[in-house]
Amino acid sequence: MKIDQIQISTKDIHRTKSFYQEVLELFILENDKNSVTIQAGESILKFVEDPQFNSIYHFAFNIPENQLEEAIEWCQNKVDLILIEDKKVITHFENWNAHAVYFYDNNGNLLEFIARHDLNNEQVGEFNSASILNISEIGIVNENPLELGKQLIEEHGLHFFSKNDNSEFFSAIGDDNGLLILVRPNRNWYPTQTPAESNPVKISLENNENLVELHF
Repeated sequence: MKIDQIQISTKDIHRTKSFYQEVLELFILENDKNSVTIQAGESILKFVEDPQFNSIYHFAFNIPENQLEEAIEWCQNKVDLILIEDKKVITHFENWNAHAVYFYDNNGNLLEFIARHDLNNEQVGEFNSASILNISEIGIVNENPLELGKQLIEEHGLHFFSKNDNSEFFSAIGDDNGLLILVRPNRNWYPTQTPAESNPVKISLENNENLVELHF
């Protein structure tokens, strides 16, 4: 499954543009007074301004499976990586065969760089913004994650992530290339103490050559 685009809200479009252009060094595709559209590898990240918005999202970017350490070095002097435990910043997802690091954007959104070792996407050379491959995850908050997952499977031909222990509290739809992370409200976004809240999100994705548009 491939996430082509996500559209989410921001309280301050100007600061958001500045963060993604100047800090993460991503290319701005479009920008007007109410929105900014950003190229993130093969995916598109669009923010729409809502001055009343006061919440956060969680989403992740796939990076080359062999370049997590290089990504950590690149992040120095850009963002503060979130400490997991014992002053470490790397999380090992053993069942998913992946390693990840976390940080915040200007909105307080929880961002993640994840290296998935079952993907054949290793690269050589220096890590930079062009090494960000695509949007690999977007968090969706729902009272019944498992039931929502079953509904998405039935309506759009999607499938549960085979590496995840899907439950009524936490489920994942898709594969290593792209995942919808379904969680209950008030479940803390790992590795923080920030509770998940249901926020508007539009998602365009490809599944088995079919285009799927989702609005939450």
